[in-house]
Amino acid sequence: MADNQVQSLSQFTLSETPDGYLLEIEGDGGASMAVTASPEQIDAIIDALDELLSEDEAAADEVDDAD
Repeated sequence: MADNQVQSLSQFTLSETPDGYLLEIEGDGGASMAVTASPEQIDAIIDALDELLSEDEAAADEVDDAD
């Protein structure tokens, strides 16, 4: 994605390697990227997603409680 345009995620794969993981990401424009990640980096990604989703759930609960 040399042109730095943001694309929507169309698919991703995560596979284990001898040194950690290979994360392959493809955008809806056809651009793809592959990166290696350590187990600690994958854990950090999981933690960040979990925190973000928990915040979204808490915000949705606040809206529900206001009704």
